[in-house]
Amino acid sequence: MTDAHVPPTTTDAGIPIESDEHSLTVGPGGPLLLQDSYLIEQMAQFNRERIPERQPHAKGSGAFGRFEVTGDVSGYTKAALFQPGATTELAVRFSTVAGERGSPDTWRDPRGFAVKFYTAEGNYDMVGNNTPVFFVKDPMKFQHFIRSQKRRADNNLRDHDMQWDFWTLSPESAHQVTWLMGDRGIPRTWRHMNGYTSHTYSWINAAGEQFWVKYHVKTDQGVETFTQDEADQMAAIDTDYHTRDLFEHIRDGEHPSWTLYVQVMPYADAPGYRFNPFDLTKVWPHGDYPLVEVGRMTLDRNPTDNHTEIEQLAFQPNNLVPGIGPSPDRMLLARLFSYADAHRYRLGANYQQIPVNAPTCPVHSYSKDGAMRVQKVADPVYAPNSYGGPVADASRYGQVPSWQADGTIMRSAYVDHPEDDDWGQAGTLVREVLDEGARGRLVDNVVGHLLNGVSEPILARAFQYWRNVDKDLGDRIEAGVREKAAETDPKAPDQANPARDAAQAKA
Repeated sequence: MTDAHVPPTTTDAGIPIESDEHSLTVGPGGPLLLQDSYLIEQMAQFNRERIPERQPHAKGSGAFGRFEVTGDVSGYTKAALFQPGATTELAVRFSTVAGERGSPDTWRDPRGFAVKFYTAEGNYDMVGNNTPVFFVKDPMKFQHFIRSQKRRADNNLRDHDMQWDFWTLSPESAHQVTWLMGDRGIPRTWRHMNGYTSHTYSWINAAGEQFWVKYHVKTDQGVETFTQDEADQMAAIDTDYHTRDLFEHIRDGEHPSWTLYVQVMPYADAPGYRFNPFDLTKVWPHGDYPLVEVGRMTLDRNPTDNHTEIEQLAFQPNNLVPGIGPSPDRMLLARLFSYADAHRYRLGANYQQIPVNAPTCPVHSYSKDGAMRVQKVADPVYAPNSYGGPVADASRYGQVPSWQADGTIMRSAYVDHPEDDDWGQAGTLVREVLDEGARGRLVDNVVGHLLNGVSEPILARAFQYWRNVDKDLGDRIEAGVREKAAETDPKAPDQANPARDAAQAKA
């Protein structure tokens, strides 16, 4: 007899069903019946449970919380969520980039760090990583970069050879690859890593003044990382370690937090700045533009249905509220289209009506119909109209972040500023930010990665790639590869001395 307090099983239409275990049959040994609509519903629903995984950032999880303003940046932006005293509900998702949904959390990979703020003026989405830069600066190369980190066409295996092939042919990747191969390439937990939007955005204040900004989300738990050996062991012990760690700490009342800072560049500084301020592969040194505190982000609520609240959680950088806008960063401008397009493919045209994506403020748009439309539409369904439909408020929201742009239409690289090059900031990171212990681990990580299937001439290019970053570092990496290769194969040719190899072969 069923406990009166336990709810009855129903169909998806709410109709109680007789059994969770037995299908309808003709007698105890007879065939199944097509009229068993509950069995058919169960099988049909099961066949459709999976949606396409994200192309990059497929493996991840997240949580919910709040953002509280602790500083005063009202002189830089009129955005409501950043005004003194404001508190805003938010959702956060952390992820790896290259791995599929079932891949280990502790692979060496950048980590996605995406935040959705449910503001009084609509949803504001920050999309970023745990590194302040990225591998490429032009969106034409983005798809190729992701494919080089994914799987080969022939054997469906990930391949270090094609990764290094892409990186060494794309020298702008050096700054990000130095971050990736260093200590921060494998965070100990999501709670112990920073987040960065990496892109440059524009802020506009109430007086109409415009500024350029970069976001930094610093962990209040302190930065902690895994060594390669620790990460490899954890991948064998617990594939979902980062997912489990975040969920269990929030469940147990240990709520992680991060402090949001911005770097603010006056609008007029950009043309003459020593680095191109819109180049995603570069940072702005803090000595030029120091961090300004904005507020604190705290995660205090776990999802109760991971699929509904996290897998269907859709972030898009084009969700920009009044007071915040884009910049001439080419990667950002492309992402304004690509993220929303990806969500329409994965989740459907009305994905922003899924509760976790729906804004908490009223919506008055002219969108209508389409699959899975649940928000009711009322006439008039066009604009302009004479029947009381919503009207754009030019007096309040009319000023759009802008910049000067002119010239002949062309395909062209970024305009270099006086100190722009592909290797300089990566070299500064190695020589001035990393201590000797961190440099040693960087060497070990790169050596281990190169020994895993990277072939000539890509291997030789990789050694030169690292010498371009820092000559001593490149020399140490080559020596490490040669030494390790000789240990595993004493007859392996010494590629550092091809003349001697040729003489030995002739002898």
